[in-house]
Amino acid sequence: MKKLKNEGELVKEALRIGAIYAQKRKVGQFEPTDSAKQKIEYLYRLLVHDKLIQPLVKGEESEPNMKRKLALWISRQLPENHPLLK
Repeated sequence: MKKLKNEGELVKEALRIGAIYAQKRKVGQFEPTDSAKQKIEYLYRLLVHDKLIQPLVKGEESEPNMKRKLALWISRQLPENHPLLK
């Protein structure tokens, strides 16, 4: 699997937007003590539950694969001319 350009920054943006999404849905919020791994897994599972992203195949639910899914999700949400997409 080829790494996306700016994947790390896209994941950070996905976590930021995802935290806002979770708060608006009133299903939780990220705490400062939550690890990045916990945030990634929570957001991934929330988006799968809400059918906003397709779930990974069982057995392939690893942190790098979840990060990639989140990066792909946010890249589709951002406007075409966003700096992270260049």
